[in-house]
Amino acid sequence: MTFESWWLIFLPLLFGLGWLAARIDFRHMLSESRNLPDSYFKGLNFLLNEQPDRAIDAFVEVAKLDPETTELHFALGNLFRRRGEMERAIRVHQSLLARADLPSRDREHALNEIAQDYLKAGMLDRAEMAYKELKNTRYQQQAARALVRIYESEHDWPKAIEAVRKLSKLTNESVPQLVHYHCEIAQTHLLRQPPEFEAARKALDEAGNSVAQENESTPASRARVLMLEAALARAGGDAKLERHYLLTLLDEAPSFAGLIASDLQNNFAASEECAQLLERLSGHYQEHPSLDLFDVVFRLTWREQGAHAAWAFAQAALTAHPSLLGLERALAAQARAQQDDQASLQSNDGLVSLDLLKRLVGRHTQRLDRYSCRVCGFQARAFYWQCPGCHGWETYSPRRVEEQQ
Repeated sequence: MTFESWWLIFLPLLFGLGWLAARIDFRHMLSESRNLPDSYFKGLNFLLNEQPDRAIDAFVEVAKLDPETTELHFALGNLFRRRGEMERAIRVHQSLLARADLPSRDREHALNEIAQDYLKAGMLDRAEMAYKELKNTRYQQQAARALVRIYESEHDWPKAIEAVRKLSKLTNESVPQLVHYHCEIAQTHLLRQPPEFEAARKALDEAGNSVAQENESTPASRARVLMLEAALARAGGDAKLERHYLLTLLDEAPSFAGLIASDLQNNFAASEECAQLLERLSGHYQEHPSLDLFDVVFRLTWREQGAHAAWAFAQAALTAHPSLLGLERALAAQARAQQDDQASLQSNDGLVSLDLLKRLVGRHTQRLDRYSCRVCGFQARAFYWQCPGCHGWETYSPRRVEEQQ
């Protein structure tokens, strides 16, 4: 292809067209900026200077002058929600939804925003209705997750099961909490008076089916199902079946053994087989030490082999895993035993109360005798499958704070 000199005529023409387009665009920008109220720029300046209160006042003034500013209404609603002024945030988003000329994309946006307002304000029924209207929109995944949180907070486990299955279809993600939903239903039926065994059995079967799916199975979920199976057997008076599930848990979820150690002790004690259990738990403790397991092994050793053997075990265990909580529990066990024998511990200065020693140590162990959420750090004396702080599932370790340090 050869270059023709007459093509040079197009160069100044192209340059002139570019200059003209730039001038038109620049004039358009100037025209738009002149049409914007000064309050708009003041509001932006306040936001940049991290002064949200003054920014809101400025934007409210702009909204009054030009009620058609959709994006400004969204910004105002978000600011109100962040400040906790839920009533004002809801009014802003309601005013948008009331506009007949609002484009469908902006209407979906406004509906999603007002659903968040309702949720944060604790108006769960309205939030649920708003999120349901977002089905088949670009916000459907976000809405599905929110519905799961709503049903969890209401403890409406059947609806939570339905919602989490819909979410799984949208995201192709596994949902390990599905097992816990069925377990919550089973536990509810077991705690009723009288216990509703058939309903609990059905819920546990569903939980077991979920555990059988590898993508939804975790050590925590397996442990919980086995614990509830044991509880159901115990409530039904079947000690043999209860023992089967408890021992199965030792093999399948060994780190959760501390949560069932007392139940195991009660089961074997009823049939006078504590020596057999002591042998099993002593070996388990060597591989998976925990404070609750230490407590049971110490008491069983005291019962089966005497005080000297129990304190020999305690000394070895506390040397390998130093623990004030462990010492406190050993002292408590000895105090109970000595109360039965009408005995006491002698020191060089005279009589020393083991109960007093236990209470003195206990003052320093109260803050350590807690379970802690690994996500938000929320601590509690009881073990939770769902954190009361961040509402996450399986975020609690079965080991107490002192054991994790």
